[in-house]
Amino acid sequence: MEIEGSFTSNSTGKDIRVVYKESDPLEDLDGKTLHSVHCFCFYKDKMVLVNHPRSGWVPLGGGIDGKETYEETVVREAKEESNMEVIYQELIGFQDSYGEDGTVRQTRSFCKVKPYGPFINDPDGEIKEIKLINPKDYKKYFDWGEIGDRIMERAVDLNNIENTPG
Repeated sequence: MEIEGSFTSNSTGKDIRVVYKESDPLEDLDGKTLHSVHCFCFYKDKMVLVNHPRSGWVPLGGGIDGKETYEETVVREAKEESNMEVIYQELIGFQDSYGEDGTVRQTRSFCKVKPYGPFINDPDGEIKEIKLINPKDYKKYFDWGEIGDRIMERAVDLNNIENTPG
């Protein structure tokens, strides 16, 4: 599965070409940087969104630190941004964004989570609010076009599988 699309950068205002694939994000990294993750996290039948100051309501995520794996980054970002523990995760795919500074790769993962306790705010101070939504309503909060629709389809399907751990 491969889907091409584009978006306008919040920081530069320029259009960025993107290519989404459902394969191993560690393959074919020549000249690309595995940069960050987005996590489509579910607590029971609700999807977790974070209110990001530049992006509004979006799935949680962030940059890969040092020698972290993308799986470790998913666990850390879920705890930092929502105070939730990842009890199951599965890679959905990845997206390459082609910009002026080269190609940046971001993974997209499905997660089942459970709260450690109440959410206060993340250590960076960016995320001050989280929301649990009906996944059918995601376009009221964010719309990532055809690529986002495909990711959401996969995430909802994974959440509905009876034998998925969590």
